[in-house]
Amino acid sequence: MEKIRIYCTNNKQYYEVEPRTTLKQLLQIVDYDWENMDVLAAYVNHDLKELGFELLLASTVHFVTYRDADGRRCYSRSLNFLCQKVIGELFPDRVLCMDYHLPNGQYGELRMREDFTKTVPMTEEELGAVKKKMWEIVKKDIPFIKTKRTNSSASSLFRSHGQESKARLAESMGEYFVTVYYLDGYGDLFYGPLVYSTGQLDRWSIKLYSDGFCLQSPEPWHPYDLPPQRYQKKLAEIFEEYSNWCNVIGARDIATINEAIEEGKGALGISLAEALHERKYAIIADKIKERSRDVKLVLIAGPSSSGKTTTSKRIALQMKALGLNPVVVAMDNYFVDRELTPKDEKGEYNFESIYALNLDMLNDHLNKLMAGESVTLPIFDFSTGKSSLNGQTIKMKKDDVLIMEGIHALNPELTEKIAEERKFKVYASTLTSLSIDENNYISTTDNRMLRRMVRDNYFRGYTAEDTINRWPSVIAGERKNIFPYQENADIMFNSFLLYELPMLKYFAEPLLRRITPMSKAYSESLRLLNFLSRIIALGPEEQKAIPPTSVMREFIGGSVFTY
Repeated sequence: MEKIRIYCTNNKQYYEVEPRTTLKQLLQIVDYDWENMDVLAAYVNHDLKELGFELLLASTVHFVTYRDADGRRCYSRSLNFLCQKVIGELFPDRVLCMDYHLPNGQYGELRMREDFTKTVPMTEEELGAVKKKMWEIVKKDIPFIKTKRTNSSASSLFRSHGQESKARLAESMGEYFVTVYYLDGYGDLFYGPLVYSTGQLDRWSIKLYSDGFCLQSPEPWHPYDLPPQRYQKKLAEIFEEYSNWCNVIGARDIATINEAIEEGKGALGISLAEALHERKYAIIADKIKERSRDVKLVLIAGPSSSGKTTTSKRIALQMKALGLNPVVVAMDNYFVDRELTPKDEKGEYNFESIYALNLDMLNDHLNKLMAGESVTLPIFDFSTGKSSLNGQTIKMKKDDVLIMEGIHALNPELTEKIAEERKFKVYASTLTSLSIDENNYISTTDNRMLRRMVRDNYFRGYTAEDTINRWPSVIAGERKNIFPYQENADIMFNSFLLYELPMLKYFAEPLLRRITPMSKAYSESLRLLNFLSRIIALGPEEQKAIPPTSVMREFIGGSVFTY
């Protein structure tokens, strides 16, 4: 039989192999330094595949390790599967729910099979048994086997495991065959490739966390080490609060949202989600009012596309309703002259550095305003890179409260010369508590990237390809400048809306389909399209119910606010 030609982009070498050669077999003849890291999967013509995939045609192959985002996703999915299998064996009356992703791992808890709304707190002894059994399976180096089952038989399998959401979602997809992975006879569904075998899952930990546990794997920037466990109380509470709210209204998974849209309840779902936001904005304003005798500065921070600009404007409206007068101070106008801006390791200006701001001037102005003095605000000219004191002259009145929003707002160094009792700090983010099914959570980061993709295209003229290619640097900046300070907040606001993924699908899917196979962003576009394929889009008629003050209007247009 004629051999096929494979080009490996890792070492830029060609290989001729027999048809049906697996990626794992190809890997054995590829000469490349993997830095003592396991290869976990590979892109075949930019499409991510497991190592058991058979090559049939001439292809381009790129192997991925834990240093790659898709490698980490493969590892995470496989680790979840291992945990799912063990819990299914040890506790047959319970169902594992991987609820959301924490900064230092995945949060999971056990629910009663007969009453999925009831959480069963884990004991140290139970967790120890789970950990022991998981490591036993890792040491046996058992392969993960990919199969195809008919939709009806796959749904029956999921129901036998107590996974009703997964079964309903599979049935609603209308596909005749469903991909099911097996681990030592235990079958389950995951939305992407797994690693080759359990022996590759050699770096993880599992520890009690809240009512469940935190399943940890290495951080991307330290792939050989596990992160220290940090209990971020405020973040955990906001996740738990929203997750409980989803449980109460019976809308904690994609299948439920899809069914509501199919039944014509999309507009009702929009109203319910927006009502929750309105209530939360009012609570934040109430807390500011309670401390208004001391608080004269409201600081609002959040990662990209978290909706912090709309959040600041909605909080300001609620403050006005309470008799307070919010006065916006634009942080961007406090940039230093461009030639004074710090540079990064590449020698380029680092505009995300806190030292790109004139901290002395900012603190001096804020203190003078709080003391009742007049201040002329600076204006930064982005075209010339120069700052000048040609802005508005303001003086605070009795009920005035300054509002400042930006990536450094919760960094203590930004306002270190302002007394703490004068500050009220808000952290806004898209904390996605909705799940695909029982053990496949929705990435908060993916949710934000879809928001940004739609906004970039609608308002800034960027393509989906541009957004995807810029995203890694966005995440790196957030990891350095935002996430370390989120627990400094007095209160957290979750800007996620139950209806937003169906709405974002309507806008984002056509943008993603324009990305060609030759693009660096193609593999990521395929992953996002695969995710969105499980969601029913919210059409234009239903979208009319989205109010003009909604955070979603920041991304799709039609807002009453100016951005």
